[in-house]
Amino acid sequence: MNIDIGGRIKLLRLYYGLTQQELADRCELSKGFISQLESNSTSPSLETLSDIFDALGTSFEEFFAQTGSGAQIVYKSEDMCEKEDETGKMTWLVSTAQKNSMEPIMYELLPGQETPVDMPHAGEEFGYVLSGSIVLRHGTQTQKLRRGDAFYFKADKQHSLKNRGKSAATVLWVSSPPNF
Repeated sequence: MNIDIGGRIKLLRLYYGLTQQELADRCELSKGFISQLESNSTSPSLETLSDIFDALGTSFEEFFAQTGSGAQIVYKSEDMCEKEDETGKMTWLVSTAQKNSMEPIMYELLPGQETPVDMPHAGEEFGYVLSGSIVLRHGTQTQKLRRGDAFYFKADKQHSLKNRGKSAATVLWVSSPPNF
């Protein structure tokens, strides 16, 4: 089994908003070593890997949990996690998504409500409007989307969704890497 250790470290680093230099400083390593590690050009010692995992808030067990052939591939409703507030309801469709490359979320946005503004970050965003209509704000651009419309963009600008309709809007939203 071939594991992309460097790629997984990079995803975690980006998730926490760290530069290669910041991660290197936290582990008393060089930026060049982190770069080589993320491109799988070098292999770390177990001690170095432990230091990196500590800096990224993970453990050996958590880091390698989803790499085997026994990894969960089907998520039932009881596996999902929901959060409701005055704006609507967010449902994390894959409860362990923050350890993966993508994070799929179902967002039900109530009439007149807006998602929190997501600050620029590394990665990409995809969404599909399942019901209702929304206004997507990406940087200075705004676009109205209706049921059946989709969006896809680099997350390099502030972005949010607003429901200006009279009924709830439901959006399947996927972030890569995980961001929510």
